[in-house]
Amino acid sequence: MEYKNLDATRLLVRLDPNDEIVASLAEVAREEKLELAMVQGLGAVKRVVMGVYNVTTQEYKANTMEGAFEILSLTGTLDTMQGRPYSHFHIAIGDDAGHAYGGHLNEAVISATAEIVVTKLPGRIDRIKSAETGLNIWKF
Repeated sequence: MEYKNLDATRLLVRLDPNDEIVASLAEVAREEKLELAMVQGLGAVKRVVMGVYNVTTQEYKANTMEGAFEILSLTGTLDTMQGRPYSHFHIAIGDDAGHAYGGHLNEAVISATAEIVVTKLPGRIDRIKSAETGLNIWKF
């Protein structure tokens, strides 16, 4: 992984083969002391763990996919929870037959590269666990 501060509000992040998206962006957030940012990206992955949250059971159903996939869209936020970096990402991937899959991103390992733009936002948002949904939600 390498990244560059483009200006005061934007970072460009390049991930390389075998880099993991969530861990790499957490490292950037720690190094840059990010407290609130938006994330957008694309690239190629060989392993993805993603899922859908069931509000009734308050559990994620995780799906693991391995193979050759293009990242059609990576989007999300970087913020904090209890003062530490916290990420919330969604991903859509496509296979060689044109099928698309998506969900909440838990883990994704790069096969070739990824190009990610991190846009710093003014302010700070911390998260708190919602008793109603079981999710870590923004605390205003």
